[in-house]
Amino acid sequence: MKVYSKKSVQHVNASIEECWAFFSSPRNLQKMTPKTMGFEITDFDGENMYPGQIIQYKVSPLFGIKLIWVTEITIVEEQRYFVDEQRFGPYTLWHHKHFFEPTENGVKMTDLVHYAIPFGFIGRMMNALVVKNKLNEIFEYRANRVNEIFNSK
Repeated sequence: MKVYSKKSVQHVNASIEECWAFFSSPRNLQKMTPKTMGFEITDFDGENMYPGQIIQYKVSPLFGIKLIWVTEITIVEEQRYFVDEQRFGPYTLWHHKHFFEPTENGVKMTDLVHYAIPFGFIGRMMNALVVKNKLNEIFEYRANRVNEIFNSK
């Protein structure tokens, strides 16, 4: 199994409290996801993030095909980091760490995703041709939304 990684670092013009409140709320996931993904939370307990929380979505990452994606919040360290892991969905492995570090003028936000795709050689080809680019688009969209929400004040 080939494991890939994607790292993103962005400055957020907000306090650590504001930043954490926004990003640790599953209610805000849809605001940070491109509309073309057809993202919809289908099962969520309505609570703020906590270890063991299960969130279920429908997404259409490719060709409009609806997929069910279930993630678990496995680790939460208030105002420092949290981890979400896929329990069911399109990846063989999805492990996403979200780090928040206060700076003099805001928060340094770092995302690190490790992922693997099923189907061996075909999966590696799909990553090279489609998946890697789609993830880059999603992270670019998210960076633009962060700029709109926090950095354009």
